[in-house]
Amino acid sequence: MNSEKIEKMVEAAKLYHLMDFSQMEVAKKLGVSRPTVSKILQQAREEGIVEIKIMDPSENCRMLEEELEEKFGLKKAIVVSVPLYEENVVKQAIGKGAADYVSSIVNDGDTIGITWGTTMYQVALHLKHKSVRDVKIIQLKGGVSHSQNKTYASEALNLFEKAFDAKLYQLPLPAIVDHIVVKQAIDADRHIRKLLTLGKEANIAIYTVGVPQNDSLLFQLGYFSEEDEKVISEHAVGDIASRFFDKDGHICNPDLNARTIGVELDDLKNKEHSILVAGGLKKIDGIRGAIKSKMSNVLITDANTAKILLNKET
Repeated sequence: MNSEKIEKMVEAAKLYHLMDFSQMEVAKKLGVSRPTVSKILQQAREEGIVEIKIMDPSENCRMLEEELEEKFGLKKAIVVSVPLYEENVVKQAIGKGAADYVSSIVNDGDTIGITWGTTMYQVALHLKHKSVRDVKIIQLKGGVSHSQNKTYASEALNLFEKAFDAKLYQLPLPAIVDHIVVKQAIDADRHIRKLLTLGKEANIAIYTVGVPQNDSLLFQLGYFSEEDEKVISEHAVGDIASRFFDKDGHICNPDLNARTIGVELDDLKNKEHSILVAGGLKKIDGIRGAIKSKMSNVLITDANTAKILLNKET
């Protein structure tokens, strides 16, 4: 191919693809007909002078999902793209992704256990109604009764109940009590024991991971002794249902764990769908500990978090 023809293809390609000229405008610029411009542009693609790439964000997310599933042995990974890497934007995006996934798997007779918090509220907000029968919703961990901060516990539970025409079971207890004897007395109550058993036997669990920081809600409310705080700050990478675990997914404070009311972390490993909904830089270590230890078999997160998880050493 002579150099003059190549130069014409390059010029036409630059005008059309880079400068956003129409084919008619390119034709006037080059002094040829519009059909000739079309042929020149087609030949430019065939000769490799022009390469057209379509960047599909959803395709990139699918690749990340497959890599997460392979690396961590997950049953399912769902990765969503976010327009802005801010905490509230991430929560909304993964909340919608989680809501869509939950709706797709819920069937007649399922028991769904959920925790509370702003992430779970976003999941609940995005749920769409699905006509199913005999579904139960159970609160997986106790609440906080003396907080000025909104936990959205009842709001999330009620939205789940409405979405699936379900029967709701709330856990009207604090997340953590002061003494083990109090926990033992609670466990001995047959009504409470029934609720805890329902959470243990739920085939679907949906939860997030908390960040063990001094400004988090449980720290602020004075649930922990100085020794508790020391152990958590030195060893914990996150908490699920107010149970704090280390980088390998092991409970890092057995005494505190013995005073905690709700689902046990080992129970999450036996769920048909154990769904972790979490994203953001602060939660990386907690997410990694949960999926590495097989506590969670489904992860719903954002693309940035997924990339960091995949790049970290196992």
